[in-house]
Amino acid sequence: MITELTAIIKPEEEKNSFAINRVICEELFKKNIKAKPQEVQFQILKKSIDARHGRQKLVLRLRVFINESPDALKNQGKLPEWKNADGNKSVIIIGSGPAGLFAALKLLEAGIKPVIIERGKDTSSRKVDIAAISTKDIVDQDSNYCFGEGGAGTFSDGKLYTRSNKRGDISKILKIFNAFGADEKILTDAHPHIGTDRLPKIINAMREKIISLGGEFHFNTKCTDFILEPAKIGGLKITGIITINNETKTEETFTGNAVILATGHSASDIYFLIAKHSPVSLEAKTFAAGVRVEHPRELIDAIQYHGQNINGHLPTAEYRFTTQVEDRGVYSFCMCPGGFVVPSSSGPDEIVVNGMSAAKRNSKWSNAAIVVEIRPEDIPETFQQQAKTEGCKDLAGLYFRTSLEKLTKEKGKGQSAPAQRLSDFLDHKESTSLPVSSYTPGLVSSRLDKWLPAHIERRLEQGFKDFNKNARGFICNDAVLIASETRTSTPVRIVRNKETFECEGIKNLYPAGEGSGYSGGIVSSAMDGENAAEKIIEKLK
Repeated sequence: MITELTAIIKPEEEKNSFAINRVICEELFKKNIKAKPQEVQFQILKKSIDARHGRQKLVLRLRVFINESPDALKNQGKLPEWKNADGNKSVIIIGSGPAGLFAALKLLEAGIKPVIIERGKDTSSRKVDIAAISTKDIVDQDSNYCFGEGGAGTFSDGKLYTRSNKRGDISKILKIFNAFGADEKILTDAHPHIGTDRLPKIINAMREKIISLGGEFHFNTKCTDFILEPAKIGGLKITGIITINNETKTEETFTGNAVILATGHSASDIYFLIAKHSPVSLEAKTFAAGVRVEHPRELIDAIQYHGQNINGHLPTAEYRFTTQVEDRGVYSFCMCPGGFVVPSSSGPDEIVVNGMSAAKRNSKWSNAAIVVEIRPEDIPETFQQQAKTEGCKDLAGLYFRTSLEKLTKEKGKGQSAPAQRLSDFLDHKESTSLPVSSYTPGLVSSRLDKWLPAHIERRLEQGFKDFNKNARGFICNDAVLIASETRTSTPVRIVRNKETFECEGIKNLYPAGEGSGYSGGIVSSAMDGENAAEKIIEKLK
């Protein structure tokens, strides 16, 4: 007999199969099913932590086998069958982030050749450029935390949690990550993550698989223009792209049966390129901006576990906060328990911060973005007029985001970021000293409360007060705000057909992932890339 049930155990019992079997038998008895612990085997389907009311519990969703072997399910959940590309059909994929990589793998299920064009470098070379940001204040605009093999997710926490159940099969994405080297825990954890120390090897394994089946990768190759022709039913049709090699400065063209645009949320030049050819293909959307808040890890653990992390059996604590201030959302994003704040600028004239964690999540700090919802109507008139003057009104949010990132740079020093103690931010005073931080380029004391845009500053202020009501101690002198967090999502969406996934103004162009404005995060972007590739497969049959 096979059934599913929920078992609640103590954290210290997680590795004790007999204790879990005993709880399983108790739950089965409630269902009028009699079984002895030795007759039971189980698989963990999902694992989460319940730390409410000061009582720490592990909640396990289990598949239970009574006098039956788990081998009965060994043929379920198989990986896709990837085929050798026959070379008769090819698809250009601009960008090698999760959307691009999973689109490539999906195309190979049909034997279609993916040609991946990546402006940045491979992971090994990219690490050198990322190190230079912290040690030399040098930002390579095409090889950094945002651009390069694997995209922005490669050097991040590798969070695989998503609510996008309707977008595709989440479990399939997790199984593929596991097949390429991610820990099996991602298949069962409620909030799975891989870790920045493990992601590069996984991305490399994906690349090797794609190449072994006939796919191509072109690193240091930046798309500079589209090759377009009139479409049969009006508008434009893309037949290829023009690129430049960042090292040799040589120009090259690539043609294919379709183009997947998987460039991520930071490739502003791609939006300007689309605006040049087809401004109707863009629309303004809601995004968010704010700061990173960093606390000592032990403090966040104490708050979330009510000081009761018994014998250290519980993982580093996470949090997720949200509130409404003046009809706009204020919320935490990309929380990195036991992590680091990192310089995520994609150009030398800006400062942008983000967060990441290693697999063990064991640094001295925990951090998260705390951001304010920004709707198109919130964009200052200056930037709305600038966008209209440049010929595409829907780029106003992008101009505003760029301006805020440049202002942050002016308030910092090199890549040393402007920062303020949280308590001083709320008291509207200068921080005469700053706590030790994980942000390696360094911090510069600055009155964030004075220069952050007023509609962001006042909502952040109230938001922190609201969060502290449910997490006493969150507001403290040891917490530091680091500016600015602006890349939670893009301020512009590339309009595409809901059924075909094609760009409305440029046929044969398939926007996918975070840069398209239709996904956010690794898993949802991977599924979006798969969906775009699936539409191309259907069209090319």
